[in-house]
Amino acid sequence: MHWMILPLKRYADFEGRSRRMEYWMFQLLNIIVSIVLAGPFAFAVISADLAASGQPVDDPLAAMGALGFASIGMYGLYILAIICPAIAVTVRRFHDRGLSGWWVLGLTLGGMIPLIGFLASIASFIITLLPGDQGTNRFGPDPKDPTNAEIFA
Repeated sequence: MHWMILPLKRYADFEGRSRRMEYWMFQLLNIIVSIVLAGPFAFAVISADLAASGQPVDDPLAAMGALGFASIGMYGLYILAIICPAIAVTVRRFHDRGLSGWWVLGLTLGGMIPLIGFLASIASFIITLLPGDQGTNRFGPDPKDPTNAEIFA
């Protein structure tokens, strides 16, 4: 659980480095929370479809009900709250590989171009999977080094 909430403790910290464990546990936390928050929305959509009983529904959003709208609202608030630490932990993960944080922006913008986007997504995924540089690099000390444990606490 420590690794999941560490990026939240370092909310807007774009300096330093992050281990793979910190990055991927934070991603796992985001997936779990997204499923929990999107679950009621999916339930509301399915319920609205079943309630229609094959009859065309004039206003599908009204048929979805308050549960679906509350779910969408909570998920939207969660996305707004988590976007800064998500970008920060990704930048720190790139720093751990010795890459500038500007690569995150470049790969994100490249991800918006149809064919290049697929390749940019794969490149970003691979960079986050690779182990970090051993020892100190230009972005700071190695987060796996036990002598520097107090830096990342």
